[in-house]
Amino acid sequence: MTMTMTIPGPDGLPLLGSMLDLRRDSLGTFLRARREHGDVVRLEAGPPGLRSVFYAVFAPEAVQQVLASEAVTFRKDHPLYEEVRQSFGNGLLTSQDADYLRQRRLVQPLFTKRRVDGCATAVTAEADAVAARWRTAADHTVDLVPEMNRLALRTVSRILFGTDAEAAVDAIDRCAPVINAYVVRRAYVPVKIPREWPTPGNRKARAAIDELNALCDRIIAERRPATGPTVQTGPTDGPTATAEPAQEGKSAADDLLTLLTEAANDEDGSLDATEVREQVLIFLLAGHETTATSLAFTLHLLARHPEEQRRVQDEIDRVLGEGTPGGTTGATPRPPTAADLERLPCLTRALKEAMRLYPAAPVISRRAVEATTLGGFTVPPGADVVVSPWVTHRHPDLWPDPDRFDPDRFTPDREAARHRYAWFPFGGGPRACIGQHFSMLESVLALATLLRAYELEAVDEEVPVAAGITLQATGPARVRLRPRTPAP
Repeated sequence: MTMTMTIPGPDGLPLLGSMLDLRRDSLGTFLRARREHGDVVRLEAGPPGLRSVFYAVFAPEAVQQVLASEAVTFRKDHPLYEEVRQSFGNGLLTSQDADYLRQRRLVQPLFTKRRVDGCATAVTAEADAVAARWRTAADHTVDLVPEMNRLALRTVSRILFGTDAEAAVDAIDRCAPVINAYVVRRAYVPVKIPREWPTPGNRKARAAIDELNALCDRIIAERRPATGPTVQTGPTDGPTATAEPAQEGKSAADDLLTLLTEAANDEDGSLDATEVREQVLIFLLAGHETTATSLAFTLHLLARHPEEQRRVQDEIDRVLGEGTPGGTTGATPRPPTAADLERLPCLTRALKEAMRLYPAAPVISRRAVEATTLGGFTVPPGADVVVSPWVTHRHPDLWPDPDRFDPDRFTPDREAARHRYAWFPFGGGPRACIGQHFSMLESVLALATLLRAYELEAVDEEVPVAAGITLQATGPARVRLRPRTPAP
């Protein structure tokens, strides 16, 4: 006779389970659940009759099952993804099955290393503009959270929209937070008010969604290419080979929106205007908030750890030319390029450690389509399952002294010794983030540009955070600036 072990978990309140704890501090609740109940935890939230039950798994072996080796069993049918789908469209983040495979084949060539490396100039130009503006900062102090959000938004808008970026930035900056808050709120309430009802919240969100849709539709209409032939390129690595348009004069510097409107191949056809808009909105959502989080927390952690900041700046000076009088190289300073990613390992390690401590996607949700064994426990079919980089990245069995900032955790030998899913800020498996090389390129080049220009001293030692669609700082991350180079 086979016995099924009961999955442990917190008792919570008699009427509401863990709902209040999850609303007050979901990330702290997950950390406490792992500490008190182990690597597979059952959580209940909500009143009787409306109570939701879900399972959180924290060990890297189980994370690998959910995201990679048994990914077909775990679908994006979670309420959060449905709300994102309803608000931003069915782009790569939310699409599934044949839709997802078709979109991935069409979009993948836009994220080849050559294409992404061609964005380096746009990244450094936007970072240079921030460095110049900081010279006039009041009290020589800035809050890294809005500053890096604006930098990442301007960068992704420039790469997506080219000359139309300026018109897009203000609308996105104004509308995206409204939509994000609306999505998260609806995803986790026991009873959802229909979107069509004219409540103040619905109307505010609808106006923001309509504004972003209209903006994208206008720009896309101006970019749609005349109907013409496309050519099939040679195969790329893996199953995502696809076509590139047969147009002269196209280079890696072309804005991403133009390339999206031209993406086509014989098997999948092309993306229509609505599909292009849905991809653009997902890229805007995933491409600026996540990178902004990584930038802000890397800078803030280095500001709190001046010895690590000095190590990083010494490396930047050696690679890019002296950053301060009396520098070691004597070379004429130059802007960072894509080729410098491999030449800045100390900076890259600091970035990876910041992404460990502050992963931009702190919780990833799936729904099991059949009963599955995770960590020795059977998860029932239809169950909502979450994996949490926030928790796994702090697992004491994987990361000694896990709350300490230690970039040397990411030396090549120490990385090779760890489980592949001990660190997964970009997800993993067949749904891994398509833009992870772009995110690393943008982050390293922007950090190199800013850290060459300034020494940073932390004003706020700790930055409170909460889980939304992405990790959200709920307080300031202020730093005091000291220029390292003379003003031009």
